[in-house]
Amino acid sequence: MIQRIQTVYLLVVMLISAILPFWVNLWSDANGNEIYAQSEILISIVFYVISVLALVAIVLFKNRKNQFVVNRLNLLLNLFLLGFFVYRSLNLSGETSVSEKGIGMLIPVISIVFLVLANRAIKKDEDLVKSVDRLR
Repeated sequence: MIQRIQTVYLLVVMLISAILPFWVNLWSDANGNEIYAQSEILISIVFYVISVLALVAIVLFKNRKNQFVVNRLNLLLNLFLLGFFVYRSLNLSGETSVSEKGIGMLIPVISIVFLVLANRAIKKDEDLVKSVDRLR
């Protein structure tokens, strides 16, 4: 059902990945210029794809197995984005290109937490339906 707790978790992921990266800076370069998601087109596209996948998972509330698969795909995309941010911050750290890391680099971590919580709730619902089917 659409009023389940996993819908709330997925809605939080959708809002976090659609709005927050364009409002909070990801990092600052050596000149003090703040870099947001809209200045990096690939990062912007990945954030939008994450948001769309969360919306697709919300719409797939009738088919819990597909919802679980879409959430796993979204989780992998978030892990890829987090790995890119870690690579970027470790490879270009110091005063060469990136002098300050922004709070926006933690957005994939927050999304991963909520996606894991949503997957747990989906699995819990699936187990509940299977247990009721056994009793019939």
